[in-house]
Amino acid sequence: MSMAAGLESLHYEFTGTQPAGAFAPVLVGVVGSGNLEVLLEAAPGATCRIDVSTSARGFGTIWEAVLRDFHARHPLAGVTVSINDMGATPAVVSLRLAQAAAELS
Repeated sequence: MSMAAGLESLHYEFTGTQPAGAFAPVLVGVVGSGNLEVLLEAAPGATCRIDVSTSARGFGTIWEAVLRDFHARHPLAGVTVSINDMGATPAVVSLRLAQAAAELS
């Protein structure tokens, strides 16, 4: 975890069981008040790495719970997820992640 320019950076990594294979980058959402953008990119390996940049500092445990739930439903492998957040609620985070994962189907 690190903080720069008022943003907190969080990093998570999960072992996946569903290889995503090659795909064009997927972008959903917008960076704006109460919203976020999610970018999925293909990556080597069998993990799903999630990097979060958020304006809402101090919510690491909530982020971890939301991301663990997402990965339990979508155990992606070979994917890097980048999230740029401007104070989205956990429900909006889950929605955007599900939208991005649906683009891989």
